Amino acid sequence: MRKRVLILLANGFEVMEAGCFTEVFGWANIYGDSPFDQLSVGLVSPIKTTFGFDVLPEKLLAEINPDDFDALVIPGGFEDAGFYKEALSEPFLDIIRNFDNRQAPIAAVCVASIALAAAGILTGKEATVYHQPGGKRKAELESYGAVFVDKPLVIDGHVMSSTGPGTGIELALKLLEILTTAEFADEIRQRMRIPSPTLAWYKTAQV
Repeated sequence: MRKRVLILLANGFEVMEAGCFTEVFGWANIYGDSPFDQLSVGLVSPIKTTFGFDVLPEKLLAEINPDDFDALVIPGGFEDAGFYKEALSEPFLDIIRNFDNRQAPIAAVCVASIALAAAGILTGKEATVYHQPGGKRKAELESYGAVFVDKPLVIDGHVMSSTGPGTGIELALKLLEILTTAEFADEIRQRMRIPSPTLAWYKTAQV
């Protein structure tokens, strides 16, 4: 059965955090028995990335029906690049709420979990976010009622979050596992030559 993954892009997003998912699901589409479609969507086009170059989303948010998709992916970005202006806007938050209402898988990388919290779907739930000395983003996440967990990857029900670009590939593989099987996700890991983290990696604090 065909699966569709929506990749929701805000202005100022980090390319690497989106690329983890496009690569994993691109490989899965080639080697799996069930096809995958992935669609990049933004509020505007072009979208300026964190470090300056522009990308063209395949569709605008106003042109799609979120009910047509099985999972939602949101890469994080930098405040100085304008990420929060779009990531915390009502059109973005409404998309998040749609997937949450359907209990469809949601994967957020880095500070994209702030958008999940702002949408109201993390109240009382465990999540992680990019964390550094001073704890600005941790405090921001907690201000919405989320339970911050200082680990690279956190799963609470159908909502998944990870801490930064280097954790995105593991989050993408975990989403693939949820949409297919652990065996197929491991096959894609092997085909892509992605090393398996140690058990200690999953418990490593950021600060």
